[in-house]
Amino acid sequence: MEPQLRRGTLGTGDIAFFVISAAAPLMILAGVAPYAILVGGIGTPSAYLIAGLVLTVFAVGFTTMSRYVSNGGAFYAYVRAGLGRPAGVAAAVLALMSYNAVQIGMYGLLGISAQSTVQSLAGVDIPWYWYALAGVGLVWFAGYRSIQFGAKLLAALMIAESGILVLLAVAILLKGGAHGLDLRSYAPAHVFTGATSSLLVFAFAAFMGFESTAIYRSEARDPARTIPRATYIAVGFLGLFYSFIAWTIIQGFGDAQVQAAAAKDPAGLVFTEMDSYVGHGATDVMHLLIISSTLASLLAFHNAINRYTKAIADEGMLPARLAAVHPRTGAPYLAGGLQSVLSLVVVAAFALGGLDPYLNLLIWVNTPGVVGLVLLQVLVAVAVPVYFRRIDHTEGRWRTLVAPVLAALGMATALYLMITKIALLTGASDTVNVVLVGLVPAMIITGAVLALWLRAKRPQVYARLGAPAPVPAEEARLVRS
Repeated sequence: MEPQLRRGTLGTGDIAFFVISAAAPLMILAGVAPYAILVGGIGTPSAYLIAGLVLTVFAVGFTTMSRYVSNGGAFYAYVRAGLGRPAGVAAAVLALMSYNAVQIGMYGLLGISAQSTVQSLAGVDIPWYWYALAGVGLVWFAGYRSIQFGAKLLAALMIAESGILVLLAVAILLKGGAHGLDLRSYAPAHVFTGATSSLLVFAFAAFMGFESTAIYRSEARDPARTIPRATYIAVGFLGLFYSFIAWTIIQGFGDAQVQAAAAKDPAGLVFTEMDSYVGHGATDVMHLLIISSTLASLLAFHNAINRYTKAIADEGMLPARLAAVHPRTGAPYLAGGLQSVLSLVVVAAFALGGLDPYLNLLIWVNTPGVVGLVLLQVLVAVAVPVYFRRIDHTEGRWRTLVAPVLAALGMATALYLMITKIALLTGASDTVNVVLVGLVPAMIITGAVLALWLRAKRPQVYARLGAPAPVPAEEARLVRS
C-alpha cells in the first residue's frame, strides 16, 4: 500500500498556526502597514476590520462547502464542483501559479531583511541571495519533516512575532501614546474617505493564505469541525490583531504626526517606535523576528503548495509521482522537492540578472499571485450557491446563498480595487503592471486549454474531475456553526 498523508494529525490550533504564519503578521505590520498609513492616514485600522469582515462572510460558504467536498484541493475542488470541469482545471492551474508566486517572491524579502539585519548587528555584508538560497534549503528541510514538526515550529515562530508586537502595543498604551489615546481611527469621518479604496488594497492583501485551512483536510482531526474553526479563528485573529496593532502604531506618533513620520521613513516607522517606547535591544530582536516571520510564512505556503500539488496529481492533472508521500515523515516529498527546485531557479535567475530583491523579486513575483488568489475567492463564492442548488442538503439559505453572494460582491470589489490600483502595490510602470496582472488571465487560458486536452486525450481523467467524492453524511452533520 502506498504511503498516505497522516490522517488525524492536525488539530484546530495547528491549522490556525499554519494559516496565521502564512500571513506573516510581523512582516505585514512592520513592513506594509506604514505604507498603508502613508496612503490612507489614520483610517488604516478600520480597513483591516472591513477586510476581515468580508472574508468572514466568505468563510461561511467556503467552510460549509468544505464539509461536502472531500478533497485537499480546496479552491480548485470547490470551483470544479460548482462551476464544472473546465472552470475547475483553470482554477487548479491558477491556484498553483498563485501560491507559488506568493511563496517564491517572499525569498526576496527574506534575503534583503537578513542582509540588512546581519550588516547592522554584526557589521558583515553578505549579498542577499545567499540568505535567500539558504532559506530555500531550510524551508525544504522543514517541509520534508513531518507535519507535526512544521506545526510546532510555526507555532513557536508565530507566538514570538506576535509577542514582540504586543510588547510594543502595551508600551504605547501604558505611556499614553504621543499625545494621549483616542479612537478617531474608527470614526466614520476617517473610515469612509477618498483613501478608503486604496487602503482596502493593502488590507485584503494582508490576509493572503487564510483559505489554506481546507488544504490540510486529509491530515485534520475531525475535519468537519476543525476546518471551519481554524478558518474563523485565523480570519478573526488577523482582522482584530492587524487593526489593534495598526491603531497603536498611529497612537505612538499621534494622529496628526503619523503620516509625516511614515512619509519620512516608512520602512523604519515601527522600528523607530520600538526604539522610543521599549528600547534598542527590543528593536534588534524585532529585526531578527522579521527574518523568522518571513521564514514561517515561506514554510506555511510551502506546505500548502505541496499538498495542493499532491491533490491535483492524485486526480491525474499532474504526473502521479508528485502525489508520492514519504513513508517515514508522511510528507509529499517529491512535490516539496519540485517546489524547492523551482524556488531555487527563480531566486538564482533574479540574482544573476542583478535585479532588486524587494522591488523585483518580492513585488513583481508576488503581485500576480495575490491577484490570482483574490480571483479564486470570487470564483469559489460564486460556485457555492450553484453547487448547493444541485445537491440535497440540510444547510440554511444564509450558508448556501446569502453569505456566498455577499462574499462574491465583496471579493469582486476587492479584486477591482486591486487591479485598478495595482500601482500602489507594485510602484511599477503601467507596462510592467499590465504584464503582471495579465499573467492571471494567461493562467486561466492555460487551464482551459489543459481541460480541452484532458477531455480529448485522457477522457477517464477528465470524467473523474467532474465527480468529487462527497463527505460522509455523518461527518457533514457534525457542524452547524
